[in-house]
Order: sequence, then C-alpha cells, then structure tokens
Amino acid sequence: MAEIIHKLVIKVSPEKVYEAITTQRGLESWWCKNTIARPEVGFTNVFTFGKDVSEFKVSRLSPNKNVEWKGIRSVDEWVGTTISFDLAEKNGNTVVRFTHADWREVTDLYAECNYHWALFMKSLKTHCEIGIGTPS
Repeated sequence: MAEIIHKLVIKVSPEKVYEAITTQRGLESWWCKNTIARPEVGFTNVFTFGKDVSEFKVSRLSPNKNVEWKGIRSVDEWVGTTISFDLAEKNGNTVVRFTHADWREVTDLYAECNYHWALFMKSLKTHCEIGIGTPS
C-alpha cells in the first residue's frame, strides 16, 4: 500500500492546529470551503469539491496530538484510505506529520493528490500562522 507523507512546522501551538484540522470552521479555512465536520469520533465529515463529495469517518481524536479519518465515500481510490495528522510541540511550534495512507496502488490520481496535499499543507500553515488559507 502506498502513502503520501508530508512534514511541516507551523509557528503556533498544537491547540491552534488541532482546531484547524478538527472543526468545520477550521477545515473550511484551509482545505475545503464546503465542509460539514465535527470533532467527534464516529462522526462522518463531508467535504464537497464542486460535484465531488468525499466522506471521511473520524476514527481517532487525541486532543492536540492526533487526528485520523477513514475514507468511506469518495472517488474510488480514496475509499478505504486513511488520513492522519500527528502533532508534536517543539520549541513553541507544532510539528505536523500528515499521512494519506492505504492507497491500493500508485496511480496518476495518487501523484496528483500528493501535489495537492502539499499545497493544502501550505494552506494549513498560512491559515494557522497569519489567518489566510487557500481552501478549494
């Protein structure tokens, strides 16, 4: 199984990053403008990108440390994948280790998503640090 992995440092506390990756308002600010989300294990977050709808069930929440979602409805290649954010405080900053795991194979969509996830990690960083993200 293939994985997309990105690591970045965001110059804010883990609490601020955790809010950005778990709440509807946060997710709308850096990833997907049309989002239904709650920071509750078992809740299904819904992300609508134009005509495409992706649903991810919140499978793990460890406040200010870890967030994990399982893909349950989306483009075929995203179904069954796992998206996770691992957060660690270091010198007053937050180290984010992002993973989009469990891809069945490396395809053109995998490569495209790897590129777009990098852009969205930059969007997460700018949203947290200066209040300006670039969501889809």
